[in-house]
Amino acid sequence: MSSSQSSTPAHRTAPGAFDGLARGGVPPVAPADRGGAAGPVLVGATLAMGLMAGLFFAFDVAVMPGLAAGDDRTYVTAMQHINTSIENGVFGLVFVGALVATGAAAWLQHRAGRRRAALWAAGATLLYGVALMVTMGVNIPLNNDLAAAGDPSRILDLAAVRAKFEGTWVAANVCRTALCTAGLLALGRALVLHGRGAR
Repeated sequence: MSSSQSSTPAHRTAPGAFDGLARGGVPPVAPADRGGAAGPVLVGATLAMGLMAGLFFAFDVAVMPGLAAGDDRTYVTAMQHINTSIENGVFGLVFVGALVATGAAAWLQHRAGRRRAALWAAGATLLYGVALMVTMGVNIPLNNDLAAAGDPSRILDLAAVRAKFEGTWVAANVCRTALCTAGLLALGRALVLHGRGAR
């Protein structure tokens, strides 16, 4: 038998052995190519976190300083109206949606194999979760106490009602701003890492 007959013909080599192709000629799927929803969900989470950080920041630098310059009755009346007005569907969607979207983004990044992006998104989820705990534990109870004080025109000691509310609420809101801003930065980092992984 000649050497040419004993060698394996090139056309009988296992399919997919060339050019990095998987069996059947299909390119192998890299981890970064899985999970098509990972990118859009991460973008949505970043937008929601940015809206919440912006809302809290607006209270820090404009709303609360503006109200602080007014008299006690104006302050209590305005805050009661603000706390009532903010309870609407748009705010509720962003308020809750930021947590859901950020958590989903972390999970989807993990599934897609982008571990570092997932860690940053998970960190953002934790930061926003703490902001929610501050809201539930401090701001909302204070809002409820202010509402329970009743009509400002009938409150005998408006200064006492304001003093019980103002300092603690403002400090808690600054904390929420810092937490959401840190969460926004973390999601920004996750977006950068996501973009690098998609190349």
